[in-house]
Amino acid sequence: MKHLFLTFLLIASYGFSQNISSENVDFLILKQPKETIEVANRLLKVTVTSPYNVTADDVIKQSKVEHQAALDNYATVLANSEKEFEQKLRDYDEEVAQAKEKFELESAEFKKLSMLERLSMTDQGKNPKLVNPTKPDYVKPAPPVYREPNLNDHIIVNNDVLSSQINVEGFTKEGNYLDVLIDIRAVQFQDNAGQTFANQPTKLVVKVNGAEKINTKFFEEFKFVSSSPSNNINKSLEEKNHLNKVVAFLNQYLNDNYGFQSIKKTVKLDKVKNKGEYDDLEKAHIYVTTNLKKLQPSEPERTAAAVTGMQKGIDIWLETLKKVEFKKDSKSVFNAKIGEYIYFNLIRLNLAMNRKADAEKYLNELQENLVGIKLSYDEQNELKTLENEIYKK
Repeated sequence: MKHLFLTFLLIASYGFSQNISSENVDFLILKQPKETIEVANRLLKVTVTSPYNVTADDVIKQSKVEHQAALDNYATVLANSEKEFEQKLRDYDEEVAQAKEKFELESAEFKKLSMLERLSMTDQGKNPKLVNPTKPDYVKPAPPVYREPNLNDHIIVNNDVLSSQINVEGFTKEGNYLDVLIDIRAVQFQDNAGQTFANQPTKLVVKVNGAEKINTKFFEEFKFVSSSPSNNINKSLEEKNHLNKVVAFLNQYLNDNYGFQSIKKTVKLDKVKNKGEYDDLEKAHIYVTTNLKKLQPSEPERTAAAVTGMQKGIDIWLETLKKVEFKKDSKSVFNAKIGEYIYFNLIRLNLAMNRKADAEKYLNELQENLVGIKLSYDEQNELKTLENEIYKK
C-alpha cells in the first residue's frame, strides 16, 4: 500500500509539473521608418495648397441662394408640369382608341372560330378582352421648402485645416527640418458606361534639411466611385470622402518614410504551472509579459527600462535551458518538454520583436535537439510556420 501510494504521488507530481499553458500578450512595437532622422531634428513643417476655402456660413448661404432660385423657378416648374399632364391626357385618349381598335379586330377574328374553338379559348382565358389604359392623374409639384444643409455632406476646410491634418509620428511642428509641401487639386468626375469615376491630382514634395528627397504625384488616374452616373450622385459628399482618402494616404506615406509609428502586435507565450522547481520559470514569465506590455515606442526611456526588465526573464529561460536533459529520462524535472516550450517562447518573442537573427539562432538550437523532443501535430505545424516567417524576405 505504501508503495502504491508513493507511486501515485510521483505520477501526480510529474503530471502536474508538465502542466504547460499559453497566454496571448498584446504589446506595442516601433515600426522603423525608411529614413531615420535624429530626435533633435524631428521638426516638421507642412504647407498645403488647395481650392478649398469654405466655412459653414458659406454652405448655409449657398443653400439659401439655391432655395431662392428654386422659388423663382417654381412658376415655370408648375407650367411645365401642366403641359406634361395635358400631353399625357392626349396620349391617354389615343391609347384608349388603340385598345378599342385592337379589341374589335380580335373579336372579329374570334367570331370566325367554331363554337368549340371559342369555348376552348374562353376556358384558357384567351378570348378577346378590352383592356383600357389607366387614366393619368395630375399631381401638382409641391412648392420648394427650405431645409438646413447637412454640413457633414460638405467640405468645410481650408489650407490651414488641411495642414493641421497632416502629421508625422515622433515629429513636432516647431521647425522645418522636415519640410512637406502638398498641392491638392479639386476632384474631377468622369462618366464612363453609366458609371462615375474620379481623380484628384495631388503633388507631394518633401525636403529634409533643405535637400529635396521626394517629388511625386498621386491620384492622377481615374478610379471607380459609383455605379450611377455623376449627375445622380452627391458630388459634394463624394468629394469630401475622396479628400479624406487623400489625407489618410499622405499621412500613411509620410509616416512610412519618416514617422516612428507604434503598431500593435500579439505574441503567444507558454508557461509552466507548478510551485517549487519551476518558481524561476514563473518569475521569468512575469518579467517578460509585464514588461512587454510596458513598451511605449513614443517614450524611449520607458521602453529601454521595459526591455531591461524583459531581459531578466529571458536570462532565466537561457539559464534553464542549460539544465534541460533532452535525451535522458522524460520524468526529470527539466526534461525535453520544458526545453521545447522555452525554445518556442524565444523564437516567437524574437520574431514578434523583429529580431529575426535571434529567432533563427534559437530555431537552429531547437532543431538540434528535436531528436529528444516529441512534437505534437499542432506543434509541428507551428514550427513550420515560424520557420517560414524567419526566412521570409
